[in-house]
Amino acid sequence: MELVFTTESLEPSKRYAAWQGAICDVYVHVDVEAEQRSDYQGFIREARFGVLTMTDVLLSEQRISRRERHIARLDKDCYYVEFVQQGKINVLQAGQTLNTNPHVGAIFSAAEAYDLECVGKVRSLYLEIPRKEFSSRFTENRIPVAMTIATGRGLGRIAAEFCSTLASEASSVDEAARSRLGEELMDVLALALDMGDKDQFSEDATAQKARLRSVKAWIEEHLTDHDLSLEKIARNNGVSLRHLHYLFRLTDMSVSEWILDRRLQRSYDMLTRLEQRVLSVTEVAYQLGFSSSSHFSTVFRRKFGHSPSELRRR
Repeated sequence: MELVFTTESLEPSKRYAAWQGAICDVYVHVDVEAEQRSDYQGFIREARFGVLTMTDVLLSEQRISRRERHIARLDKDCYYVEFVQQGKINVLQAGQTLNTNPHVGAIFSAAEAYDLECVGKVRSLYLEIPRKEFSSRFTENRIPVAMTIATGRGLGRIAAEFCSTLASEASSVDEAARSRLGEELMDVLALALDMGDKDQFSEDATAQKARLRSVKAWIEEHLTDHDLSLEKIARNNGVSLRHLHYLFRLTDMSVSEWILDRRLQRSYDMLTRLEQRVLSVTEVAYQLGFSSSSHFSTVFRRKFGHSPSELRRR
């Protein structure tokens, strides 16, 4: 992650004033108040994962406040998700107090007044997630806001650990990959928030793998269906769309990537079998669910290094 600001190189007497300016710039219009100012310590590191911004922050004990006068100047509509690595933070919003620590995270709105009470020295990861992109992952765009996320088990733990991994590996991943990883992180967070304490995905690894094999077998049977969609797969296998995506996290491909790969493998077999020579390349493509022969040829060449027609001529 890129270093945005640190007090380390400053004289102790100048650190707090510098920190006030820095955190207001990064968090966009907040008030900061700390009692111990003589030797303030803090840093801000940041990384972008597509539309999602991740911030790694070290905070000395303080209170961060956002009020209506700050919100009136808000230039972005987003949510914050907080995963504390060290120490404790109390999030006060909408009449609630969310007590967060390394075992409990929280989500709250940047567009509503809030206070953050940092108890002692705190290290925390913050995710800034645009409302539009995140709300599309929930039924009727209803996002659970101002609530805690248990990070010691189930999907909450997966989300927190995924977030920590991205923070440590951000510098080694290119922009396109970071964008995709940001989308996946939002998917996992949505799953965790949707399920809450009813985490139906806490089944052990053996059960998950068995369910994944069953889903793959069903897809194989319907690989030639032109109306094969992720919604249809989920519905016919008795899982939600989010659970379907979650299961395929056990592989190195998304659901759509796996389907494309299997269709290409099946088409390769058909093109090399003598009894299928009566079928043209376009007919093979159509039978395997491809609606465009040009698209089929493009993805086929990308995977195998030559076109379907070239394979036929060998």
